[in-house]
Amino acid sequence: MDGVFWGWIGAIIIGIIAGWIAEKIMRRDHGLLTNLIVGLIGGVIGKFLIENVLGKDYSGTWWSLLAATIGAVILLFILGLFKRRA
Repeated sequence: MDGVFWGWIGAIIIGIIAGWIAEKIMRRDHGLLTNLIVGLIGGVIGKFLIENVLGKDYSGTWWSLLAATIGAVILLFILGLFKRRA
């Protein structure tokens, strides 16, 4: 199969796992789709923070999972701030 296809599949799997881990860390209860969305957005946030703020370059499944999890926790924290105000 095409490398791009497997890249997307990997991103989805890492997104779901990262979203689930972040959900447990933040003591939330979401479904699979929400975990996927939070994990994918978290991956973008984590990548930005690691590469631009810390100035580090990373690659590999475990680093991607770590970055996505950190980003997902940050995303859930920020969303929690807005939810409390409403």
